[in-house]
Amino acid sequence: MGRKPNYGYEKRQKEIAKKAKKEEKRKRKSGEEEAAVEEDSVTPAESSDNVLTPPD
Repeated sequence: MGRKPNYGYEKRQKEIAKKAKKEEKRKRKSGEEEAAVEEDSVTPAESSDNVLTPPD
């Protein structure tokens, strides 16, 4: 007779793989949002040409 398959182990491995994939996707998405926020916050600070000066 052959060995009985350990379905519990296989299921757990699939769950771990799903969790890792989901976490990677979450990190990638949060990284994109942070990059967009950093670009928006840096651009106005760097453009000092748009600063209004009072007339003399």
